Amino acid sequence: MSYENFAPETLMMGYGYDPALSEGAVKCPVFQTSTFVFKTAEEGKAFFEMAHGKPGHEGEKMGLIYSRINNPDMEILEERLKIWDGGEAAAVFSSGMSAIATSLVSFLKPGDILLFSNPIYGGTHKFIHYMLDNWGVTAIGFTAGDSREQIIELVEKNKAAEKLKMIYIETPANPTNDLIDIRMCGDIALKYSTAEKRILLAVDNTYMGPLWQHPLKHGADIVLYSATKYIGGHSDLIAGAAVGSKDIIKQIKKSRTFFGTMMDPHTSWLLMRSLETMKIRMDAAAMNAEKVAQFLDNHPKVEKVFYLGFTGKNNPDQLHIFNDQCLSNGAMVSFNIKGAEHEAFRVLNSLKHIKLAVSLGGTECLAEHPYTMTHADVPDEEKIRLGVTEKMIRLSVGIENYHDIIWDLQQALDKI
Repeated sequence: MSYENFAPETLMMGYGYDPALSEGAVKCPVFQTSTFVFKTAEEGKAFFEMAHGKPGHEGEKMGLIYSRINNPDMEILEERLKIWDGGEAAAVFSSGMSAIATSLVSFLKPGDILLFSNPIYGGTHKFIHYMLDNWGVTAIGFTAGDSREQIIELVEKNKAAEKLKMIYIETPANPTNDLIDIRMCGDIALKYSTAEKRILLAVDNTYMGPLWQHPLKHGADIVLYSATKYIGGHSDLIAGAAVGSKDIIKQIKKSRTFFGTMMDPHTSWLLMRSLETMKIRMDAAAMNAEKVAQFLDNHPKVEKVFYLGFTGKNNPDQLHIFNDQCLSNGAMVSFNIKGAEHEAFRVLNSLKHIKLAVSLGGTECLAEHPYTMTHADVPDEEKIRLGVTEKMIRLSVGIENYHDIIWDLQQALDKI
């Protein structure tokens, strides 16, 4: 067995890094520099020609130029990150939203149509409906649970087939944990693609992280992450990532260079560290989430629990999707309490260990109120239609002792 065939969690310890190039340091140093010295003027010329895609350098490797373009920490991180999803290449960004925005505008132009799923993260929702709309891109939304026939009918009804350029989905959906069939969306993209126009499928995989779902294997072209979440895993940095084919990532990186949305060297170094423990962190969180979800499901003051492990009970028609594309129940648990905003706030304000904060995927438990927080900008009627109500609390389960998490939830629920 060759080194490249080792398990991803093994490769995270040193893949892409040669200690001999860094004074024998066992870990890659932080290359905290803005620019790099060329050996000769001719070398600098060649690197810039390669950076701008000029012919005559086939088979040559572009050297380091400027940290907005490339940096050793950023490059090694990208080489490691692509392994988890089985991608050919990866690009890392200053935030999850910069990854999403840069990737979408790399392929969308005025007059194009974007087909997207609901519900999605509030920040993405606002970007699609405000920024892309201002740039002349039309967005058409479908709902998690819609069938292939319903989505095709929506495309035809809006006369969108000719101008459709990209399908964007978030699965599992934030915060309802509804599933969208990646293969089905890939088939729809293929149906409307032509010899002159390829329709891309982009998947926000943040909720499942690189461990629990691999969209590229199910027909996606681009996998997007807020690397702040499970990849970073410690609630101490802001980052994003995109994974895909070499050609697609090359186009995204070109936009990243001009927009300046790249990741900085220190954050890249921190994420290399985080990747070494990602699997054990995510496994521990998933085990805790199962215990927490079972507790909440049996609690008399909880009306409904939104958890992938309950897909067969809550959404039996989505069970085949879960079995096909999900490798775990994950660690995100949303639940409706019996009551409304007042009761939800009472629970949140009564928590003693669990932190009242947005974000997810950290080592600690975080709880928030999607209706008034992460999805505040989504119109109220749309939130209610999608099942995001005032009674919902979203919980990102951490790696603490699950008995302590359950104790905290119990005493908070006792307050209502």
